[in-house]
Amino acid sequence: MSPQPVAIDSPSPRLLRDVLPSTIDKLDDGAALRRDELRSWIVTAVLVVIGFLIRLVNLSRPNRLEFDETYYAKDAWSILHFGYERNWPSNADPQIAAGTTDIWEKSAEFIVHPQVGKWLIAVGEHLFGMNSFGWRFASLVIGSLFIGAVVRMARRLSRSTLIGGLAGLFIVVDGLSFVMSRIALLDIFQAFFTVAAVAAWLADRDWFRHRLADHLRQHGALNLAGSYGPLLLWRPWRLLSGVLFGLACGSKWNAVYVLACFAVLSLVFDYRARLTAGARRSAFHSLWREGVPHAATMVVLAMVVYLLTWSSWLFTQGGYDRQWGAQHPDDPLVKIIGAPLASLWQYHKEIFAFHTGTWIAHQTHTYQAHPFGWPVIGRVIGIDAVNDIQPGVDGCKAVNDTCLRVISGVGTPFLWWFAALAVIAGLFFWVGGRDWRFGVPIIAGAATWIGWFPNADRPTFYFYAIMIIPFTATVLAMILGKILGPTDAPPQRRRTGTIIVTAVTVLVIANFMFIYPILTDQLMTRKAWLLRMWFRSWI
Repeated sequence: MSPQPVAIDSPSPRLLRDVLPSTIDKLDDGAALRRDELRSWIVTAVLVVIGFLIRLVNLSRPNRLEFDETYYAKDAWSILHFGYERNWPSNADPQIAAGTTDIWEKSAEFIVHPQVGKWLIAVGEHLFGMNSFGWRFASLVIGSLFIGAVVRMARRLSRSTLIGGLAGLFIVVDGLSFVMSRIALLDIFQAFFTVAAVAAWLADRDWFRHRLADHLRQHGALNLAGSYGPLLLWRPWRLLSGVLFGLACGSKWNAVYVLACFAVLSLVFDYRARLTAGARRSAFHSLWREGVPHAATMVVLAMVVYLLTWSSWLFTQGGYDRQWGAQHPDDPLVKIIGAPLASLWQYHKEIFAFHTGTWIAHQTHTYQAHPFGWPVIGRVIGIDAVNDIQPGVDGCKAVNDTCLRVISGVGTPFLWWFAALAVIAGLFFWVGGRDWRFGVPIIAGAATWIGWFPNADRPTFYFYAIMIIPFTATVLAMILGKILGPTDAPPQRRRTGTIIVTAVTVLVIANFMFIYPILTDQLMTRKAWLLRMWFRSWI
């Protein structure tokens, strides 16, 4: 017979609060979150709206396909009409800019990324047409919601609306997040769904621990006294996390690294929750009774959602490789799973071969950037540029100089550098101070970064780091929270902390305002542009 929870005779709610703080309060430590729930949502909404408004200004400029929009905006338009990507003529871009948008070819295009982001871009195109505003609208909306997702994630980690709001503010004024919210690329969608998935995962952690605390309250128990406790098979937040991870992977594949890390991390956190509740040796049973099944459910659900994101390809006939199964009826895989799914598997094999093959490994690009330098902005990405605008042309008033218009994908430098230092400090709080809250964003950020190193022999680009900044900015906000100190700290400590936090925040905002012209295609002289190119590697 398993041990029973240690009970308290005739417990009252007040008595339980007095004698059970060490176990119940450790499990149910989200009281601060519940006290200011409304205020936190107001903060979230305000930051999202501010982010939306400053990103909306001149969203349609330049009125042409820029950078990799030439792939994804056109893919989205053909998906909207046919359910799969089609090829376009080589001179399609200027014709689209001129308003001719039905010039796709009949042949299917070989694409190397899934369809979720392109379907979202297609929504904007459906609402506003195949124009620069239409194909950028979805990035604007999701990029604004991205700010809110960071607020919710950081708030739940820190147990502070102030820190959550500070992390969200950093994303509002991050140059890379700003630019990626104003261009029809896939990375902002992947980043949003990944952060939202981690936020849901954290909500599941709190939900699970809260249920264990409720079990002790209901039984008037000090702890589980070595028993296993309630078997919690229904985990709604964990299921939502799986769905969101599936959508993240359905935007770009490398979100799978974060999914894998958090599937493993869920085993550790479930075990630790049972141990905190007093399960003792029975806590090990959580690994196979709940841990593995729930982790597997999250992964399998993500896979199912990912498969569903290919529905339009599966239920139409003209996509690339769509007829492979019909053309290979004797293939064992076709016989086992059917021609459509076998065709999709074959397609994925070809996509994987493209990403890992020798051809791409030998390619070069002007703006390629090794992942090692991403956290400190070792190399920026040029999105669009019109150079050598002569005085008197396009409003240029340069004297002994020329003008230009550029859009550079560059993070707000002081934000990224402070965040890199904060991660180092966060490692000490996590490992040395055993503060799990720092471990979550550090692991998530590392998973989005380190996974690129094995593929660093092919061209990689700084804008991929949009997956890193939500987690490092969260760590920075949490470190600033440490500097600020608790509300009951000595007044001098709070004053000093407030000065430091305010100074860092103001410096980051001012830095964003300074680089704003190179993020937004504004006319400037070459000298003004060079003032913002602080390193030779940025040019």
